Amino acid sequence: MADEKDLGAASAPVAYDDSLGATYHRGPVILRGPMIPKKTTTTNLLEPEADTDWLHMDPWRVLRIQAEFVDGFGALAELGPAVTVFGSARTSRMDPMYRAARHVGRKLAEAGVAVITGGGPGIMEAANCGAARAGGKSVGLGIELPHEQEINKWVNLGMTFRYFFVRKTMFVKYSSGAIVFPGGFGTLDEAFELLTLVQTHKVARVPVVLFGTEYWHGLMDWIEDTVLEEGNISPLDPELVLVTDDEDEAVRVALSEIRG
Repeated sequence: MADEKDLGAASAPVAYDDSLGATYHRGPVILRGPMIPKKTTTTNLLEPEADTDWLHMDPWRVLRIQAEFVDGFGALAELGPAVTVFGSARTSRMDPMYRAARHVGRKLAEAGVAVITGGGPGIMEAANCGAARAGGKSVGLGIELPHEQEINKWVNLGMTFRYFFVRKTMFVKYSSGAIVFPGGFGTLDEAFELLTLVQTHKVARVPVVLFGTEYWHGLMDWIEDTVLEEGNISPLDPELVLVTDDEDEAVRVALSEIRG
């Protein structure tokens, strides 16, 4: 019987000694006595920081990266079908490639497809110009660089990114095709990123057009005669990778997966 009484006492409500002091709630956590913090969460949030090293630590970078993804997805989620146009920022307005890119941008817009570029000058400006003048969606996804390049004036939906890999994710996620004009390391990086994803089946079928046979033939010869011959890649799908000088053919192939 004594054991039963003990069990009953153990299940009764516990009366806390007043010596523990007031109860402090921090979210779901209860704190009493010496465990109560001297400053509230709100006080800590609003208090000026004497040390700003936390701005450059990896946990804060993760939040910035996450924010860029959220902003990018939010900006482009309702864009509709789109084709990305890559190319050099250094191409002058007098260059035939500039005219060709502008024509491509116009044709894509007339087909009801958004044009996405890196938002800078040169080829990017030309494609945005063609799309905007045709009344289409002209998207520019810029990048923060030491020598800042502002978003060109023909962009009607623009965003600037801190991180290349976030920006490239946006290019790939929202494009159903790509036209790659002559360019430098940035253009090559974007082209090979796409080719890698296509060849490894990490993305759905995305046709890639390399515009300008004279510019690209050396690279393609090396890929086919050296890289492929050494067995380091599988043959490129001719339906997904095209080298051409014909603007209308470039547009047709880039749109092939959209038109079905």
